[in-house]
Amino acid sequence: MTRYAVTGGAGFIGSNIVGNLVGRGHHVTVIDDLSSGHMVNLNPYHEVDFVNASILDESALMPAFEGVDTVFHLAASVGNKRSIDNPALDSKINVLGTINVLEACRAAGVRKIVVSSSAGIFGELHELPISEDHPVEPDSPYGASKLAAEKLCLAYAKLYDLEAIALRYFNVYGPNQRFDAYGNVIPIFVFKMLNGEPITIFGDGDQTRDFISVTDVVQANIKASEAVGVSGAFNIASGSRITINDLVAHLSDLVPGQPSVSHGPERPGDVRDSLADVSAARAAFGFEPTVDMADGLAEYVRWAITEAKRV
Repeated sequence: MTRYAVTGGAGFIGSNIVGNLVGRGHHVTVIDDLSSGHMVNLNPYHEVDFVNASILDESALMPAFEGVDTVFHLAASVGNKRSIDNPALDSKINVLGTINVLEACRAAGVRKIVVSSSAGIFGELHELPISEDHPVEPDSPYGASKLAAEKLCLAYAKLYDLEAIALRYFNVYGPNQRFDAYGNVIPIFVFKMLNGEPITIFGDGDQTRDFISVTDVVQANIKASEAVGVSGAFNIASGSRITINDLVAHLSDLVPGQPSVSHGPERPGDVRDSLADVSAARAAFGFEPTVDMADGLAEYVRWAITEAKRV
């Protein structure tokens, strides 16, 4: 039985990783202060050791990492708008918190850290599809702090006996992703539509996004953790894109009733178009997106309907 630790393991992506690890018989420790995570996400996994603590609490990390082979580091302050509203807290969690995690990994003799990064590190994209060597010019404190976090992890991999892989997620969606005005457009639209509320598209709606199912993101994390001798930063995305207008049309076919749609001004820090080249992750550790967006959206809407009834 291999031991793993997941920071932010009660959150959206983290809980899906936890479910995969537990399902394969591994021992999992979750570190989460529940500032954005939800214990209900971990309810199916009674065998998990849960540590209610922030990654800013250095004293909680070292005991949690003892005997651990791999740390999946997902705890973070997430989102462009949140970082613009509170840049100091964003950097405190994403930069100083990551240093705490790395120091605890080093002290505990952890073999590998897989850190969740973001396409937000790139800023406005100059060419599509985007590869890992695209210039990094983040447009928000969030993008800057995530870039700092992944660079810190890769620096530790050079300095110490610790492998590090940074996974640059594009737009992730799927079960356990709840409504959050700071978050991904898909849960915002779906939960508003389920509640019969109007939705707002910022800009003309012809901006494009590369959406990826959380199922594929979990696959990327697991394969990255199992890739012996591999460190580096990799794009994790579907390798395809749709417009926000087309997204609304897809969701309108899945959610009962027709939404009232309005347009607002473009938001600071939002990129116009997004499309990733994932060939580097494919070559390095066998990542291959498998979930078609139509199937992924249908799965998410089914989960969201159940969640809406639960609360």
